[in-house]
Amino acid sequence: MAKAPSPDRITGLQMQFMASKTFLTTVELGLFTELAKGPLDCDTLRARLGLHPRGARDFFDALVAMGVLERERGLYSNTPESDFYLDRAKLTYAGGIAEMFNARLYGFWGALTEGLRTGKPQNEIKGGENLFDAIYGDPQRLRGFLRAMTGLSLPVAEAMAAKFPWRDYQTFIDVGTAQGALPVQVALAHQHITGGGFDLPVVGPIFDEYVASFDLQKRLRFYPGDFMKDPLPQADVLVMGHILHDWNLDEKRMLLRKAYDALAKDGALIVYEHLIDDERRTNLGGLLMSLNMLVETHGGFDFTGADCSGWMREAGFRQTRVEHLSGPQWMVVGVK
Repeated sequence: MAKAPSPDRITGLQMQFMASKTFLTTVELGLFTELAKGPLDCDTLRARLGLHPRGARDFFDALVAMGVLERERGLYSNTPESDFYLDRAKLTYAGGIAEMFNARLYGFWGALTEGLRTGKPQNEIKGGENLFDAIYGDPQRLRGFLRAMTGLSLPVAEAMAAKFPWRDYQTFIDVGTAQGALPVQVALAHQHITGGGFDLPVVGPIFDEYVASFDLQKRLRFYPGDFMKDPLPQADVLVMGHILHDWNLDEKRMLLRKAYDALAKDGALIVYEHLIDDERRTNLGGLLMSLNMLVETHGGFDFTGADCSGWMREAGFRQTRVEHLSGPQWMVVGVK
């Protein structure tokens, strides 16, 4: 009789939702922000967070096992990564996306089976409403969403500021900019660059507030508009981050044509997403994000670098290239 295969992979996969919910709850509770003030023992940390004694120690030690907390001589402390990215008091805070996953997406993903069977979204727009009308029409929900986009984009923005040849360009616009995490990181790293962000008018005050916190308001400005209806602002470089995957194929192609028309001669369009690898085998993050578009949108889906390059060439771009940025996120660059 052949030796039975190990069940370890299956066992691990079926428990991953527990680890994810544990981590998301940690961000919700502000645990990393509390520990940024200094190491704490179990009882003190439990009391600061308002937790019952029964589960607290297991909760904290599970976070140690995940590698997001450290424990030495009975004192818990942040890891360098959690201290840098998950302390709400720091400008580098990237936990907004975890907050949104916990408050919104975790519950909606419980209806994934229905989404796969019907092809319809399973979130607030299940009845047919547009997702962005639902989010942007509620001031509190809007701030949470924009903060989440900063959390999703910040590591990518830092990588793009370092990897893209900004020295060859003078102006850029981030399309669908949210709070403006990408323009801020590019402007901080490259003193000659000017530009800003393009988004719906209601986003303007939140963008201005975020940019001003970095004292960059003289070099970065907000451009109000609707990229589905209006022409895009003209610039040497346009960026579309986590934009194309929200839309169906015809809408993706329309947005790429708009970008081509708005760019200066020899200008560049940067599209960054959780790209699916061309063989559709290894970048799990891209495939899961595409399933998230099933849950969240009426026609959105993620795609491969080869897919995006092909659409760019159809729009008129003469050169394209695909480069890794951070984690599962990659950029496709098209040159006009």
